Amino acid sequence: MNYKEARVYLDEVSKYGSVLGLDNMRELLMRLGNPQDDLKFIHISGTNGKGSALSYMSTILSGAGLRTGRYISPTLYAYRERIQVDGEMIDRETLAALVTIVKEAVDAMEAENKGNPTVFEVETALSFLYFKEKKCDIVVLETGLGGTLDATNVVKTTVIEMISSIGMDHMEFLGGTLQEIAENKAGIIKPHTWVVSAEQDPKAAAVIQRVCREKDCRLAVVDPAAFRDVQYGYERQTFTYKNWENVEITLAGTYQVTNAALALEAVEALRKLGYDLSEEQVRKGMKEAFWRGRFSVIHKNPVVVIDGAHNPAAAKVLKDSLETYFKGRDLHFIFGVFADKDYESVIRMTAPLAKHIITIQTPGNPRALPAEKLRDAVRSVNPSVEAAGSIREAVEKSMENVQKDDVIVAFGSLSFLGELDREVQAMEGEKT
Repeated sequence: MNYKEARVYLDEVSKYGSVLGLDNMRELLMRLGNPQDDLKFIHISGTNGKGSALSYMSTILSGAGLRTGRYISPTLYAYRERIQVDGEMIDRETLAALVTIVKEAVDAMEAENKGNPTVFEVETALSFLYFKEKKCDIVVLETGLGGTLDATNVVKTTVIEMISSIGMDHMEFLGGTLQEIAENKAGIIKPHTWVVSAEQDPKAAAVIQRVCREKDCRLAVVDPAAFRDVQYGYERQTFTYKNWENVEITLAGTYQVTNAALALEAVEALRKLGYDLSEEQVRKGMKEAFWRGRFSVIHKNPVVVIDGAHNPAAAKVLKDSLETYFKGRDLHFIFGVFADKDYESVIRMTAPLAKHIITIQTPGNPRALPAEKLRDAVRSVNPSVEAAGSIREAVEKSMENVQKDDVIVAFGSLSFLGELDREVQAMEGEKT
């Protein structure tokens, strides 16, 4: 099949939704020759910060001369972003060819009543095929949902596991308490490996420590007391962490300093395992790491920021970043979320900061919360709110409302940020 046909097929497979469990994945990969067993992985779980950790690590490793695969979801700008080698997206022809191979295995499974793989399982399988075909030295692998039963957790050849900040999200799948969610996220930990963790809530930290003891793993945890000389900025940030002096990053958001420290702890673990990562390579990778959609400034006049804060923990760090970078400036929000998120907590945390808020319904997703319902929820916290009929309308109204030095902040579901970015750039193009 060609690329267009492959995308149509993947859309059709999406009807199976999300199903947690590894049986279908193992069956599918067995029929494909278990390509994952010929690869080495850095496996990343957590609630917030997974993508940033992946960006730091994959950029460092590629810069060190290792052929590095990266597997991410969701993506903002192009479907093929989710499968990359050394920062280059899988090409259309290769993706179509691999989808054809995977489809044959899926069809055989269904004909034999051996299961119906979900679209995430299909995508994960074809990514393993691609990374093997490209002879990757290492793959930085982000979980889709949770850890224990996530489709990516079929891998057995992890070099290290990284666990970013754990918070309350996806409770309908992962559990209603922080301990249950942490247990799920820690499910990626394999025996006798290095585990690197962000600083966690004590309840989550206790779970990770116990799992590491049970599996005889070595654990390194980001130490908040080890930071010095932190300089925040939405275009450039610097900090000293332990023996790493004056590290520069260009990813924005106050929380990125701790995400960067998580990557530095992972670098130290890799060095102890024999990976040759020079200080120059690490510093260059940290500076060049790029993760669009996570407190990204996409426009300068006025300043427009996009951020995927869709749960309470992410909303807290968004609030901290806005108060740090834009103190005393009027903020205009564009806000859209899925109905199954704890959006009321996000509203309580963020809405008081805004001069005006425009709500939108994220397009093309049955989970999207209607703009009017979101507006009504916001109104109880901030009465200066209106619902827009489209993303373009929201952008146009926000641009009309801003004064000099005001800031537009679009946040919530990652699913609409790519389109919003395109609308902002299109409007700028229409002016020129």
